[in-house]
Parts: sequence; structure tokens; C-alpha cells
Amino acid sequence: MKTPSETLLQHRLALIDRPQNLPLLTGGLRGIERETLRVNDRGQLMLTAHPKNLGSALTHPYITTDYSESLLEFITPAEPDISITLNKLDAIHRFSYTKFKGEMLWHHSMPCELPEEADIPIAWYGTSHIGMIKHVYRRGLALRYGKSMQCIAGIHYNYSIAESLWQLLKTDQDDKRTEMDFQSESYIALIRNFHRYSWLLMYLFGASPALSKNFLRGRSHNLQQLSEDTLYLPYATSLRMSDLGYQNNVQDGLVPPYNNLMDYMRSLSLAVRKPHAPYADLGIKKEGEWVQINANVLQIENEYYATIRPKRVINSGERPVEALCARGVQYIEVRCMDVDPFDPLGISEETARFLDAFLLFCALDDSPLTNQEEGQENLHNFALTVKQGRQENLQLQRQGKDISLSAWGTQILEKIQAVAALLDKHRGGTSHQDSLHTQSEKLRDPTTTPSARTLAAIQAENGSFSQFTLKQSQTFATYFSTEPPSAEVMQVFEALTISSLEQQEKMENEQSQSFDEFIEDYRSRTSSQLCCDKVV
Repeated sequence: MKTPSETLLQHRLALIDRPQNLPLLTGGLRGIERETLRVNDRGQLMLTAHPKNLGSALTHPYITTDYSESLLEFITPAEPDISITLNKLDAIHRFSYTKFKGEMLWHHSMPCELPEEADIPIAWYGTSHIGMIKHVYRRGLALRYGKSMQCIAGIHYNYSIAESLWQLLKTDQDDKRTEMDFQSESYIALIRNFHRYSWLLMYLFGASPALSKNFLRGRSHNLQQLSEDTLYLPYATSLRMSDLGYQNNVQDGLVPPYNNLMDYMRSLSLAVRKPHAPYADLGIKKEGEWVQINANVLQIENEYYATIRPKRVINSGERPVEALCARGVQYIEVRCMDVDPFDPLGISEETARFLDAFLLFCALDDSPLTNQEEGQENLHNFALTVKQGRQENLQLQRQGKDISLSAWGTQILEKIQAVAALLDKHRGGTSHQDSLHTQSEKLRDPTTTPSARTLAAIQAENGSFSQFTLKQSQTFATYFSTEPPSAEVMQVFEALTISSLEQQEKMENEQSQSFDEFIEDYRSRTSSQLCCDKVV
């Protein structure tokens, strides 16, 4: 137990730093999901089906689609060191480029100039019931939010701490909860701290200060015109994460600030069951075809646009809340990271090293319970940073008082320093501390941030977002294409392609009940059997 003179962070770092405990840092896992549009050599959206020679988007473990047939999602396995994860992400890119015919990957979070909404193809996963419900869900997203917003791409960072490390912390605190409950609530505490400090990630790594004019489809906005085809805000860090990107008024207040896993699950479970009249007006079926799973505030839990989620690997057909109820939180998924337009993978190892230190800091530091007032303050700080983050002497709110972004950011990095040093002691080298130094420079000089560098590069390309991103996309297409994977790696991916297609075919041939029966059964599992409904 910590002494009165110690902070919780200091105590936990000293505990982990003992020779018998330091190896526990090895057990945590890191995974990356990278979304990216397929475009032709002129930067226009590819409207063709997901390439069959990449395998089945339904069953391939590493290569799938997100919203659209045109929006690829590359998923790495979870690995104990981020360098291994990035090497596997690199291999997925290189294999994919061996299969592309006259196309490449769009290297930015914000989309290329998009065709008419009706022409953007919704992802198709075949005729199995699991595949069809994924497709129907995306039909519902198109009805509710439009297709353009669904073409935004990002980097999702999956992060876990070894269960043995959570057990060490539990024993040290003499906590009487079960190991599953202690671990779950500790991840929720991490998430509370993440919401307090996530504005810092937007300042340090946001890379979408501008976008294609046609993305807004005539929507009202407060952006300035940079060129004939490009809109921007001069001090923005991430328009992707602003109210022009992944935002939805229907979801405002849907999941209020939460202090335990049960509160989170209950909020989502209620939203999946709560009818929303405007969605009902859109219809659930049209001419006998399902066009959305239901007419509720959320069709499924994953429709909730969160910057971070508590997660558990789910079984086929299982709902996310079911998995969390049954087995607790296994890892967290950070969803607010922009694609880095200057890195071939969309995220650099230096960035990932900082994320590891930042997330471990959020997990180990004291995390007081939150409330609605603090939740609003967190939202305010995040929204201000994504639109005005590089403005000189920008003031944020901390417990109701003004504090400059640079001063607060520096204080946070000073706290993370000891975490980075511990990670480097475990791994060897200085990569975590080196990354921390880079981030400190960004706070001292906003022109070194990705958003400032991106804006300067766009201005150098006649102020055209499309010209800049097309140039970057072509550069990285050459980078991946000129050095394909080894024969051994190719053989592994080719085998995965074949087996995924065979697995999809098997699923389609072996189902018995009708799709209507399947979807009704799926919808019914938001009722009283969910454990979160036991607390109301």
C-alpha cells in the first residue's frame, strides 16, 4: 500500500519497477486497425467490389472492409511489442499492393472527392446471416447519417495490460473484488483519465486541418476557403474529430460520464432499445428488404461514436455488451487517431511508443470519479483543440479554471516521463523517452505538429487538399509496390485468402433458419437477459 507521501502513480511505478515485477510489462498486447479508401491513379474513389484476391471481407482475419466496398480495413494481430505489430501492418499493405489493379490507397483520414451519395457502394459480405446483418447495419448508417461521413478513415489503437499486472495491483491494494471486476473497473478508470487528457492527443497527432470542399455536400459550416476545392481552419488539428466528422446530435448525452462498467453497458443497452421516431419514419423494411436493423437510437452498440471503448473479443454472432457482461473488459480501443499523412503505415513507431506511455499513465495514475460537469468540460476541451488547437495561448478549462493548452500539456508530459522511463528500462533503449521529447517540442513549437505540417504541405500544392493527398498516396503506393513481401509471407497470405473464401462459402451453405428469423433473434438479445438490465 502507498505511503501518505506517495502519489498513486509513484507507488505503482515503484511496485512494477521491482525485479520480479518488471517482466509483467511484457504481457500487454498492442494491435492496430487502419482504415483506408481505395482510389484510382487520379485519386477518384474506386466503385468496384472488394478485390476477391484479397480474400473474404467477412472471414479474413487481417483484411476486411469497414463501411464501404471502397473502404479497406487492415487489422493486425495483437502483439507484445508495437514494433512487431507495425511490421505485420507493413506486410498487409505490401501483400495488398500485389493484388491491386490500377488502384492505390488514399493516404489521409478525410476522403477524396466523392461521387454522388447513391454511387458510394455499401460493403457486401455475402449471403450468410452474419454477412447480411453487417450489410443491413451499413444500410442503416447510410439512411441515418449519409454515406460521405462513413468514408472518413482513421487509426484504431488496441491496448491491453497483462492480466498478471492487474492482479499485482489488486493484491497491492488488498482489493476484495473478483479479478474480472477489478480488471474491468481499472480499465474504466483508464478511460476516465483518457477523457480528461485526450485533447492532448488531438494536438500532438491530429493531421486533418483541411478537407475536400465536396465532402460537406452543401452542409452549413464555419470553415474558410483555402482554394477552389479545399476548406480549412487555420489553427485546426483534426477536423475529422470535429462536429464536421464523427459527430451526431442524436447521440449527444447518450452515454453520460460513467464511473463503472455497469453504467456504460446500461447506457448502450438502453440506447439500442430506445425508439427514435425519425428513424422509424425511414422504415425498417422497404419492398421486403431490410434497410436497418431497427428504428432505435442505436441499431447496435458499435454505432455509438466514442473516442475510446472498453472491449472484449466477441464470439461469432455475439453482441459486444453480451461479451462485456459475461467476461469483463479485456482491452481498450482508442479511436481518435488520424491517419498520419507522412508515414507509410498511417502511424509511426514513435507515435505508438508515446501512446503506450500515455495509456499506461492513464491506467496507473489516480482517476477520481467523474460527473456531468466534468464531462462537459472534457467535451469542451476536446472540441476546442480539434478546431483551434494551434492558436497561440489557447485556454482550456481544468476544474472550472482557465489553463493554457501548452502549460497543461507540459505538466502531463512531465508526469508521463517516469512511465516512459520505466517502459524503456523494461524494453531497453530510449524509444519511449525519445518520443516524449518529440511531443514536448510540439508543445513548444506548434509548427512541428502534424496538422501544421499538413497544412503547409497542402499550401505548397496550390492549396489543394486533393493534390497533396494524391501526391502522398502515389509516393506510398510506390513505396509498397516496389518491395513486395517475401515468398514465405506471400504463401501465408495466399493461404489466408483461400481459407477465408472457403469459410464464407461454408457459412452460406450451412445456415438453416431464415434471415428474418436470424435478425429477430439478434434484435431480441437486447432484452432482460443482458446483465446490465439487472441494475436500473
